[in-house]
Amino acid sequence: MNKTDEVIQKYYNPFEYASPFRNGAEPESIRERYERIPTAIYPTASEAVKIVAKEVANLITSKAQKGEMCVLGLATGSSPIPFYKELVRMHKEEGLSFKNVVTFNLDEYYPMEPTAKQSYVRFMNENLFDHIDILPENVNIPDGTLPVDKVTDFCKKYDAKIDSYGGLDLQVLGIGRTGHIGFNEPGSLLNSPTRMVSLDPLTRFDAASDFGGEENVPRKAITMGVASIMKAKRIVLFAWGDAKAEIIRKAVEGPVSEQIPTTFLQLHPNTNILCDFGAAMELTRVKHPWLVGSCVWHPRLIRKAVVWLCQELGKPILKLTDADYREHGLSELLEEYGYASTVNIKVFNDLQHTISGWPGGKPNADDATRPERALPFPKKVVIFSPHPDDDVISMGGTFARLINQGHDVHVAYQVSGNIAVFDDYALRFLDFLRDVQHIYHIKDFDASSIYNNAQSIIANRKPGDADSDALKMLKGAIRRGEARAACRYLGLDEAHVHFLDLPFYETGKVKKSPKTQADVDIVKNLLQELQPHQIYAAGDLADPHGTHKVCIETIIEACKQLKNEAWFKDCRIWLYRGAWMEWDLDMVDMAVPLSPEEVKIKRLAIYRHQSQKDMVPFPGKDPREFWQRSEDRNHATADLYDKLGMAEYQAIECFVRYDHFI
Repeated sequence: MNKTDEVIQKYYNPFEYASPFRNGAEPESIRERYERIPTAIYPTASEAVKIVAKEVANLITSKAQKGEMCVLGLATGSSPIPFYKELVRMHKEEGLSFKNVVTFNLDEYYPMEPTAKQSYVRFMNENLFDHIDILPENVNIPDGTLPVDKVTDFCKKYDAKIDSYGGLDLQVLGIGRTGHIGFNEPGSLLNSPTRMVSLDPLTRFDAASDFGGEENVPRKAITMGVASIMKAKRIVLFAWGDAKAEIIRKAVEGPVSEQIPTTFLQLHPNTNILCDFGAAMELTRVKHPWLVGSCVWHPRLIRKAVVWLCQELGKPILKLTDADYREHGLSELLEEYGYASTVNIKVFNDLQHTISGWPGGKPNADDATRPERALPFPKKVVIFSPHPDDDVISMGGTFARLINQGHDVHVAYQVSGNIAVFDDYALRFLDFLRDVQHIYHIKDFDASSIYNNAQSIIANRKPGDADSDALKMLKGAIRRGEARAACRYLGLDEAHVHFLDLPFYETGKVKKSPKTQADVDIVKNLLQELQPHQIYAAGDLADPHGTHKVCIETIIEACKQLKNEAWFKDCRIWLYRGAWMEWDLDMVDMAVPLSPEEVKIKRLAIYRHQSQKDMVPFPGKDPREFWQRSEDRNHATADLYDKLGMAEYQAIECFVRYDHFI
């Protein structure tokens, strides 16, 4: 495989980042032209944090040799967790000592007891301090227990204490969706000191799952000020995942603004942002690299550029002219292919060939330009669904089409989804059992006692506490029943419905356990038993609660361990996206069009998940119901194909082929 082929293969893979630029052609002046903060992109968070952890280790060691204290500013939230894990590893395996380290944390909710589950004191102890040899007296975290009239004085002393050490040697930051750093929300000033602040509604909404509901999230916090952060000698900001992409673009490429406090970092002389591909996907060099430098024009990048040009001009593909390309930074494509018409026809045919009404392959047909092979037919198909409704939400039309076209379809629900059932909804089922017992005079089953016990548990549970095992099982049973109902509606044999209940999920809380080989083995055993020709899986890394990410990683690891099996060599993996967003058109390998009737069938299958209708405990930032998000997304994709000059369809579901095992 030559270098260009390697770039192409990596670009096809949505889980890895490869530069689209020709060797030596990526300008060093990106920062001056687009990016106002130096930004590095890594394939994974674990790779990125190793760079910073090594830098911090060298700083600590260098300071220790001089008999000096190393002063670190630390952050909480999900972004720095991989960094803390690497520091702990370096302490345990490489002997890195933290005895000469002083830390100052950015913030704490107010009011907040240090032992509370949501406390940042507890967070830091669990993720870092309890696992290293830092001296307790060298740990500084804002005090969420102070009387309100003592807070201002505490904040002044907090800043003064930082100054007494000569300032922060290095400050670690994450970034919130409002663009806050620490809890410096929109409207914070560049000269703002450490202080008490009111939390933005979006920040409180994002924290709702940790507190068992938005109503339980504190409205205030104590935060290190922007001025205190900007005094740090060095600043490193971490950002992971698609959900951070838009705010990273604004922070890095937008103007300095009090409405996005992270943009103040553009004024700092020694700041770096480290992000993965998901968080970087809205940056110009990733989204529109032809505007930045000379590119390797592989088919996907050509498609990406032409689709963008069509959207910029409001033209279909076949109407683009040479002038259109030249006036929008795409002269290099004309130099390579000669004329706009040549590029237009190439991309038009490329996109047209993604459309297929036969997701399992069309028998007795020439499959040379079809996304899925004709044989074998029928195929054995496994649809993996992270939660018990992602299958119908994201690919319900394709699901129904595969069954109707005669394929041997199985669906595997990876997690129980029990935390996404309201307490009151669960009690309704127990209430129903009380009536059933009364109607049928069932004496050996005490439904009233079970109901009263569950009601007592719910009434006495504190915000953020896990459900009892019995309540978890009840809520899981509700989700199972809904999944079976949806499958029955689509015509799937109940024997083909598999509930995996992966262990990583079963904490009863939003925060999950790490993935282990036990999770992988459950997936691997099912695949080995069924030996499918097609695997459909949710490739959605933007799930705000992380379950989708762990689920797809579990499937990929299982496939890695099975890749030498004879059956696996004839298996294709198709990735759909969850309820949060759709694949960009440049990545799509198969587009399955849906008729108006099929859209209705999909909607009614989603309706079977009644516990998730009207309102769910963790809806994300989108207020629409799942069926609405799904239909709007599928209609928008069909509309985009139409505007590009393709046939007009009611709706389209999209898939990316994952061929990293080839």
